[in-house]
Amino acid sequence: MVRAAHTSGGHVKSTLLLIALLSFPAASSAQKVKVGHDRATDFSNFKTYSWAEPSMPPTRPVLFEAVTARVEVELQKRGLTKVSKDGDLTVMPAGGVDFGFGGQASTPYSPTYGGSPPALNASMWTGSGGGPSTVGAYVSEGTLALTFVDRATNKIVWSGSVKQKLDIEKKNESLALADKAVIKLLNKFPSTK
Repeated sequence: MVRAAHTSGGHVKSTLLLIALLSFPAASSAQKVKVGHDRATDFSNFKTYSWAEPSMPPTRPVLFEAVTARVEVELQKRGLTKVSKDGDLTVMPAGGVDFGFGGQASTPYSPTYGGSPPALNASMWTGSGGGPSTVGAYVSEGTLALTFVDRATNKIVWSGSVKQKLDIEKKNESLALADKAVIKLLNKFPSTK
């Protein structure tokens, strides 16, 4: 399901977003980051976060664990505390892995999010990344994207994506590149302190 809101500058696609930090072509060090946020949001009001539950196990559990662990470290640096459920913010990764492999793609990774799809205030959205993309959509290879939803208002307040090509044959190098990509992405996340 794709929901899109129109702004004078074009489309701002909304809903859950993508986690897929794996592609099979050669690794590269350049990361492309895009972020957007609701400029009416006061991020200092957020103290806790929780993850949306995955609807299925990740196809690359080691990579998934490495990425989520780095996200947690970076969010802690910004003043957020992880709670098992009902955090001020819900972090929603989604997407698929194995895109660009030349074979059949794996099932998209998407979280389970209770309640109606989160809203996006398109008139207040800022950033080159625009609003979040799609629920369970096929995403470009090597892309990690995160969506943060204010649980109290069910509104998307921040969305970001980073693209990093990884090489399945070079696991240690790929994990290090994934780590750097997460850091670069979340350096754009506002401090809550």
